[in-house]
Amino acid sequence: MIVRDPVRLAFIHISPRVSAGVYNYQRNLFAALNRYRFGEFTPVVFAGNADDASELAGLAAIPGVEVAQASAFDQGTRGLAMALVLGLDRDAIEAFTGKNVDVVVEAARFFGWRVPYPVVAWFTDFQHRRLPHLFSPAARWRREVGFRMQIASGRTVMLSSQSALRDCKAFYPVAASRASVVRFASRPPEELLTQNPAEVTALYKLPERFFYLPNQFWRHKNHKVVVDALSILKARGTDLVIAASGSKDDPREPDYFDSIIRQIDQRNLSRNFRYLGMIPLSHVYALLRVSAALINPSRFEGWSTTVEEAKSFGVPMILSDLDVHREQTVGMARYFGTDDPAALADHLTSAAHDAKPRFVRNLVPDLDARVSRFASDFARTIRRAIESGRNLQTEI
Repeated sequence: MIVRDPVRLAFIHISPRVSAGVYNYQRNLFAALNRYRFGEFTPVVFAGNADDASELAGLAAIPGVEVAQASAFDQGTRGLAMALVLGLDRDAIEAFTGKNVDVVVEAARFFGWRVPYPVVAWFTDFQHRRLPHLFSPAARWRREVGFRMQIASGRTVMLSSQSALRDCKAFYPVAASRASVVRFASRPPEELLTQNPAEVTALYKLPERFFYLPNQFWRHKNHKVVVDALSILKARGTDLVIAASGSKDDPREPDYFDSIIRQIDQRNLSRNFRYLGMIPLSHVYALLRVSAALINPSRFEGWSTTVEEAKSFGVPMILSDLDVHREQTVGMARYFGTDDPAALADHLTSAAHDAKPRFVRNLVPDLDARVSRFASDFARTIRRAIESGRNLQTEI
């Protein structure tokens, strides 16, 4: 019997303040690899020296995960310029070498076309092509150049959905043959399910029945349609509460959150739309488990983390009518147009009438099978990248 050392995978730490979805994706991926592919991989998370210690501790607590800090991963470093001009982010590669990395997983960062490792480029979505008006010309250009450099460098591409694969074929057909679809699945860890949901709802002064919207406040997340739906319900004499949590900082549009709050105040909806702030993940799970339904009104998703977390508990869902939402829920949700607040209002009314007396939901029976497939698909993508790297070396 041949015993192989674990494949050491380099990941870059992405703070939940920047993208809660990516941070939670990585947490869930690392836990899934440990649970279902034990001993096969060692994720090594590279972070800057100034990164939040509690965030890193949360990752390091996952069995099998290592965390490494180096100045190469601080904001404002010269890494991208070196990668573009010299073909190699030398400082980052030196850090990878020091930790005996075997494969690099690129997410929102390009390390150069001369990287001496197999590389998997994770394209979370193609929002800059589908919704270009939400990006400044400079931001759109940076993202597009990054994608094209990764594709031209022969990266193995990881996508999160068949919807994203269709976009990849449309926008970057040369990369489609190197693309793998790895559908994210979430298994909330037991230690984050110990909060008493009744105590958490009392902490935030929520009523017995409420709807939950745990999306960061970025324009494409489309909170405005929810505010419009609440206005319609108020005019009908229907009194519902929607609890919202998530970061209020949109680097592309710093005033967005304040503009939503102003609309809520002007329409006298403060009692109906409750912003809870950035709350602990254990509280997110507690609220999901007793909510009447999850709401995700987003105009665009690569694969929604909040939807996946709701699926883990069998939470009813009211979702914007996106191809990826239908793919993710296999049609088992209520759907509304992103610019149709009346349809959303109707769904909220129906869901409120259909809701059973409050009970605490537990993890669904088929969850292990879903998360195991997620881990296996990811493992297959890593092996594909390694094999592609070997073939490239043979050609050279």
